[in-house]
Amino acid sequence: MHLICDGEGTPIAVAVGPGQEHETQQAIPLLEEATAWPEQPAKMAGDKGYSAGWLREWLRERGIEPVIAHQMNEKARQGKFEKKTYRRRNIIERCINSLKWFRRVATRYEKLATHYLGMVTLAIIFRLLG
Repeated sequence: MHLICDGEGTPIAVAVGPGQEHETQQAIPLLEEATAWPEQPAKMAGDKGYSAGWLREWLRERGIEPVIAHQMNEKARQGKFEKKTYRRRNIIERCINSLKWFRRVATRYEKLATHYLGMVTLAIIFRLLG
């Protein structure tokens, strides 16, 4: 499950993909969906799984500051890394954790991605209403 949320932990965009697919493959479609909202994100925080030069470049072209941890073997390390902003990444981790309180989301009983996405959407709705 790939999720973008605002600074308050409210989900903005969600996508599901196969387990063997790399995280970065879902990043651009999700970010395009999120940037279609009235307020464009100023920064995007991601863990080392999102560490790719082409993704950082794509974000900078759209005026979004990447706050992504570098991998140890990454040669093109450049720019200052904002640890204070990176720590706020726990907001999305807590958001995903709150969605996993729903058993069907946590255990992924659904066999089809569209059905699982429907369950995730229901969990988001219940979370927002509750």
